[in-house]
Amino acid sequence: MTEEKIKRINELYHKAKAEGLTDVEKMEQSILRQEYIASVRNNLRSQLNAIDVVNPDDSIENLGEKYGNKESGS
Repeated sequence: MTEEKIKRINELYHKAKAEGLTDVEKMEQSILRQEYIASVRNNLRSQLNAIDVVNPDDSIENLGEKYGNKESGS
């Protein structure tokens, strides 16, 4: 997700509150929001997959490997 797209999401939000959006702008806003949510989920999944846990027996277990390294879209 680029800064330009985030800026556009905010512009559409403020315009919606101030004067309303056209049907085309509503569709654009919906698409951008879906893309933003997918980006956040993907980033969170990557962070969670990178977590290592030290077990009581001092072995290290990667949670991404243990729980499948699921890709976004699940």
